[in-house]
Amino acid sequence: MPSLGVPELLIILLVVLLLFGSKKIPELARGLGKGIREFKDATKNTDPDDRKNDDSAKP
Repeated sequence: MPSLGVPELLIILLVVLLLFGSKKIPELARGLGKGIREFKDATKNTDPDDRKNDDSAKP
């Protein structure tokens, strides 16, 4: 799979700008950042007792 160069990235950014508009892009980025942050928090806050139960189930 070929890597993306600068011209390809500029075309993609231009298409995104045309589709969503300049006012909507910061809102989309903010929502994406919030979702990633929530996902990271959810994975960090796993219960250690759950891991013990998973280990005991293995033969």
